[in-house]
Amino acid sequence: MSRFKPVLTTYHRPMAWWWTKNSWFLLYMIREGSAVFLTAYALVLLAGLACLLLGPAAYDAWRGMLATPWSIGFHLVALLIVTYHSITWFAVMPKTAPQLPFDPRLIVRGGLAAAAGLSLLILVTLWWVTR
Repeated sequence: MSRFKPVLTTYHRPMAWWWTKNSWFLLYMIREGSAVFLTAYALVLLAGLACLLLGPAAYDAWRGMLATPWSIGFHLVALLIVTYHSITWFAVMPKTAPQLPFDPRLIVRGGLAAAAGLSLLILVTLWWVTR
């Protein structure tokens, strides 16, 4: 160390601030992190399509994998996280839109009602086909 240069001290900001002091940012990060579960679920479905192309034995093996406790647990966690993601996504939509001639909460409620209605329609259709 030279006697002519002052000792430099570097400022290190503590990194625990975002999850302890700002709850809005924590919820935002949870929503952004939920995209990982969306990607994992999309890959599970893509693997199912690949197994369907490989034949009945591969597809039955894939369906058997979906019946394991780990897979059911993953799907339940993914359902909760995707539900949170869709609710927060529809809540963000009116904030990014230009000035609307109606109450922006109608977009949130309409989007959630459409998602719930389509999910129910898919569930009833799958029940009808598999019975």
